[in-house]
Amino acid sequence: MKRLSWYDYITINIFWLGLNIRNTALGSIFMPYLVSLFAPEAYKNTALGAMRSAGLVIAMLVQPASGLMSDRSLSRFGRRRPYIIIGAILDCVFLVAIGLSQNYWALLISVLLIQFSSNISHGPLQGLIPDLVPEDQRGRASAVKSVMELLPVILVGLTIAKLVGAGHLDWAIFATAGSLLIVMLITAIFVKETPLQDKPDTPFWPPMLRVLGMLAGIGIGAVAGLIGGALVGGLAGMLTFLFTGAPFTWIVAGKLTTGAAAAIGIGGGAAMIVAVIVGVWAGVMATLGKEARNHASFTWWIVNRLMFLAAVTSIQGSVFYFVMYAFRINEKAASDLTGSLTAVIGVFIIATALASGWLADRVGRKRLVGISGLMAAAGGALLLSTIWVPSLVMIYIAGTIIGLATGLFMTSNWALGTDLVPDAEAGRFLGISNLAGAGAGIVGAGIGGLIADQLNSYRPGLGYFSIFASYAVLFALSTVSLLGVKKEN
Repeated sequence: MKRLSWYDYITINIFWLGLNIRNTALGSIFMPYLVSLFAPEAYKNTALGAMRSAGLVIAMLVQPASGLMSDRSLSRFGRRRPYIIIGAILDCVFLVAIGLSQNYWALLISVLLIQFSSNISHGPLQGLIPDLVPEDQRGRASAVKSVMELLPVILVGLTIAKLVGAGHLDWAIFATAGSLLIVMLITAIFVKETPLQDKPDTPFWPPMLRVLGMLAGIGIGAVAGLIGGALVGGLAGMLTFLFTGAPFTWIVAGKLTTGAAAAIGIGGGAAMIVAVIVGVWAGVMATLGKEARNHASFTWWIVNRLMFLAAVTSIQGSVFYFVMYAFRINEKAASDLTGSLTAVIGVFIIATALASGWLADRVGRKRLVGISGLMAAAGGALLLSTIWVPSLVMIYIAGTIIGLATGLFMTSNWALGTDLVPDAEAGRFLGISNLAGAGAGIVGAGIGGLIADQLNSYRPGLGYFSIFASYAVLFALSTVSLLGVKKEN
């Protein structure tokens, strides 16, 4: 395998920059902005959560499928680049469709299509470092990849969000598509792949069946979460009735009762927790079978990862509507403020992500992951104080703490996971961790959006208080889950 020059580290990884500019712009700005325009005010959090969840299901299926197909490709242009090129071109088409959407359903279809096209590129892209980078240079290549993945948080906040805030959605979409095309062309021209001569014997369907097993695990977790949340919520409602005398019926005079509000808030938080734990264990059992019993630490590592990511990605997705409520501003102003906030937080995420490898070697990976969960929980708790008395300064402080914790978590958690998987089957085991990435969005956005809308209808702001409290608890429980992580390999 050819030794890399300094610029090879950039060309091999630069498509991650464009891909994550697209992901951040779509998830943090375009989707909440347009859903707010198209969906009824009382249901916009639910509508956005449903859209995110549906898109993530598509991502979970398409990403591994395209990666596996690229593994077996005999194209004379290489295994990975044809998929990257096709995915990027389709992304640009569907970005235009998003900009032209005139209602929620057209937007939903466009978002689902771009989730399909984006993951055509994403799956094969993950193969470039293993394909082209010598083993003793992969650490540096992975570090550059991490920067390319994190830098878009700042770039989108300072550019694309500002364009939307100024009323130029069309230019924001053009900038997003343009950046994607530029990095695609750099990848296509400067990355040199050696075509396969013979198709590998690796079968296609066994890995895809593992993906279906992960999806089944998420489904089982969702059902368990609904049951667990209903039981806990029912108990909360009854206790509210006993201690306050508030009627334990769902609606009186067209409004939620106090008991119903308590049931939704507490039951919804319980549903997230149960869905994460049961979903992870069911998914790992479905993909590893009896082997799962011998890798309990690995399973608890995924629980830790899913709890943290469910909280942080859901907070990121809720910021747009929260600042609209807190400061009584419109969609354009919310886009501008969200961009500024995410850019500042992104600086701290990158700073701590770069330092976390050095810190993990001195503090210990597991300990650093635990510290990051507690830090994020503190930031989440601080965020609660801004709901009834909005303070932009306090929001920035809370966001900075969560950003610092996220940067520490992203590197140290993954390093901990690599310590726990069997050396000979690292790819197979770490592939299962996709359950944490996609499942996090499904659990947090799907459940959180519904809770927010229901409780906001009872008392404005109560929905945001409830979901932010749930996310703070998830951060704290991510640290508690580390008790199940022992050293194994």
